[in-house]
Amino acid sequence: MTVTVTLELRFKPEEVAAGRELMGRVLQDTRAFDGNMRTDVLIDEDDEAHWLIYELWESVEADEAYRAFRAGPGKITQLPPLLAAPPVKIRYNTSDV
Repeated sequence: MTVTVTLELRFKPEEVAAGRELMGRVLQDTRAFDGNMRTDVLIDEDDEAHWLIYELWESVEADEAYRAFRAGPGKITQLPPLLAAPPVKIRYNTSDV
C-alpha cells in the first residue's frame, strides 16, 4: 500500500537561494530512489522560505529504506545551517475512504 510523506522546511530568509540549489541536487536522489513514485516541492506563495515537500512511496518499506539512506550515506549535512526551524516529517497512510 502506498504512503505519502510530507516534509515541511522553513529556511532562513537569507538562505532560500542556497536551499533551492541544495534541494535541487538532493531531490534528484530522492526521485531516483527505489520505491519513490512522486516527489513535488510546494513553496508558500506568501513566504518563499516555507516549503512543503510531498513524497509518494510504493510502501512503508520503501520509505523506511529511504530514511535509512538519509540517516547514513545520503545524510544531508549542509541542510541544518540553512534552516530557521527543525524540519517536520509526517507520514500518511493511504485510505480507501
